[in-house]
Amino acid sequence: KVIWCQSESERDKALRQLGKGAEAARMKGLGEMNAEELWETTMNPATRVLLKVTVDDVAAVNDTFEKLMGPDVEPRKKFIQAHAKSVRNLDI
Repeated sequence: KVIWCQSESERDKALRQLGKGAEAARMKGLGEMNAEELWETTMNPATRVLLKVTVDDVAAVNDTFEKLMGPDVEPRKKFIQAHAKSVRNLDI
């Protein structure tokens, strides 16, 4: 049985309900899903969840996004080095 959860608390509840032997798996991105999983979790209008994201400072967000996702390694390296000690929630 597959149960899709959107939070850790939902996951914990589902694991308790399923009982011993139940397993949880996490996907890091859409590329790890097959077509059926993608439909169930992301594309199906009846079950998907869409959240509107707004930002106050578009330029700052764009700059950070470019540092973290852009082709240049050096800005990303500097960002990581500058912020590594302040990380509170790291999911590896």
